[in-house]
Amino acid sequence: MTDKVLIHVRFNNDGTVLEIGERPAGLTPQQWFTKLSEKAGNAFQALTGGRGIFRISADEVTALKAAVLQ
Repeated sequence: MTDKVLIHVRFNNDGTVLEIGERPAGLTPQQWFTKLSEKAGNAFQALTGGRGIFRISADEVTALKAAVLQ
């Protein structure tokens, strides 16, 4: 079984990203959300109150971070 990581997202009223977890240094919250959406958009779940979560494996998070830092 692969461990899942929950990456929490908080949105501003205009839909831009205010906060997001697991964000690599050097990326804005919006840039990290865009990268995650491109690579793991099917793992995103919208929640009430301007929030959402990505449920992805720890290995995927590591790989995405490594790809961003290249």
